[in-house]
Amino acid sequence: MELSYDMACVSPTHSQAGAFPEDLEDAILELKRERNAVLLAHYYQDSEVQDLADFVGDSLALAQAATRVEREVIAFCGVHFMAETAKILNPERVVVIPDPEAGCSLADGCPPDEFRAFVDRHPGAAVLSYINCSAEVKAMSDLICTSSNAVKMARQFEGRDLIFAPDRHLARWVAQQIGRDDLIVWPGACVVHEQFSAQRLAQLRLKHPDAEVLAHPECDEAVLAQADFIASTTGIIQRAVESQASTLIIATEDGVFHQIQQKAPRKRLIQAPGVDESCACNRCPFMRLNTLEKLYLCLRDLTPEVRVPEAVRVRALAPIQRMLELSA
Repeated sequence: MELSYDMACVSPTHSQAGAFPEDLEDAILELKRERNAVLLAHYYQDSEVQDLADFVGDSLALAQAATRVEREVIAFCGVHFMAETAKILNPERVVVIPDPEAGCSLADGCPPDEFRAFVDRHPGAAVLSYINCSAEVKAMSDLICTSSNAVKMARQFEGRDLIFAPDRHLARWVAQQIGRDDLIVWPGACVVHEQFSAQRLAQLRLKHPDAEVLAHPECDEAVLAQADFIASTTGIIQRAVESQASTLIIATEDGVFHQIQQKAPRKRLIQAPGVDESCACNRCPFMRLNTLEKLYLCLRDLTPEVRVPEAVRVRALAPIQRMLELSA
């Protein structure tokens, strides 16, 4: 595996006080048993977190997994909107997240009050919101989507004005797939996927002419134009494993490399280059806030706990459930 950055520049610091067990992994597993907890983790988590999880997936798969939880506690190693979704689906269970600051540039860049004003400026338009948004924005939506099912969800609104939020790059790609040029788009973007450099990617392709380029639809249009395959994180992993190419250039967060290497250890994986080659700008700084130390503490103390006001939860539940029904 080739990485085009200095890993040290994004290693999160752990400032929480307290001594930790010598074997942190075993201690976490023991706490998981004691708390009757399930550990859900996104593909963008560090490999050691993924290896401890009961289930690892993308946003859609994690939402689906959250509907099947039978244990009392959900420890969610992802970002805050994902843990909120799990709480929306499991109001009676305790949902904890290792670091409450594990946010998302898309969710943070779409404040509920501003989004309400945006929606009000387009009376009669349906609202399709990418799952990377707050519970409050979900509560204003007619339907939720993920990158795995965004095209299918958008097709539910043929013949209607449609607001798509909060990722403008995903919106553009979806519009192309369904043949629409009239989507009303909230102008948000993912701080990670927007960092991939089309110019440097072209240069990298010249060095590796036989490589297949796999890209996430949150990337800029100039990056997607060079991709051989565009899909969600799950789709990228599946394609990487099944591809006949021995070398793969991957334009998404490099947490997916762990899963690919487990299933296809002989593949050569190259991270698509970012605009800034001096640091790991393509590694999500929010996702990587969740560490084993913080996971241990959140299971030990059952905090920070994720809560969603009931009125918001009920309104947000309907579009999530509709998405899950349509994705079954």
